[in-house]
Amino acid sequence: MVNWIWLLLIVISIVFAAATGRVEAVTEAAFDGAKTGVTVSFGLISILVFWLGIMRIGEDAGLLAKLASLLSPLVRFLFPDVPKNHPAMGYIMTNMSANILGLGNAATPMGIKAMQELQKLNPDKDTATPAMCTLLALNTSSITLIPTTLIAIRMNFGSAHPAEIVGTTLIATAIATVAAILADRWYRRRVPPPKLTTGIGGGSGHEGGPGSPKGVNGGV
Repeated sequence: MVNWIWLLLIVISIVFAAATGRVEAVTEAAFDGAKTGVTVSFGLISILVFWLGIMRIGEDAGLLAKLASLLSPLVRFLFPDVPKNHPAMGYIMTNMSANILGLGNAATPMGIKAMQELQKLNPDKDTATPAMCTLLALNTSSITLIPTTLIAIRMNFGSAHPAEIVGTTLIATAIATVAAILADRWYRRRVPPPKLTTGIGGGSGHEGGPGSPKGVNGGV
């Protein structure tokens, strides 16, 4: 659907440019946008590599496992319909940890893996379960301690104080996360959750999987 929306926007812009005789402006904008995209990407590489390195150090030092342990009670509260030792829980905790540190790019693969594991528990493969909706809401709103990507973008465009958004970002994401949780709880009360299946790879038989502390480390 998103691809069709982008295609429609491109076609409309070309048609209007041709109608007004400004096709060259569209061409210039396309090349300028491509140039800016490459420039911003190179600017993001340095800070993302730095924080991913910090995350790797934290993983090797066991800090991520401790953070996941701290999040464990909260995750069990937010996802009561997911078995405690299911691999999805480990991926969810890793995804939340990365989002809290502002590492959205690092959180995405774990979020995808969590969704895949939750889909294995889904009795109706064409309809999202409450747990999947909860994960999407939290991943979208996610409280962020350090907005790494935004800081990198501000640095790339020459901001005098690129880190001054930390406080406001923390407040905004905290409010968004609380709103997401409240909305999630409200909908969960209105619609009873479906009975989840055991799923492939479910249960506690996955030693060293993402559901265990060792799996959390290995899943980053």
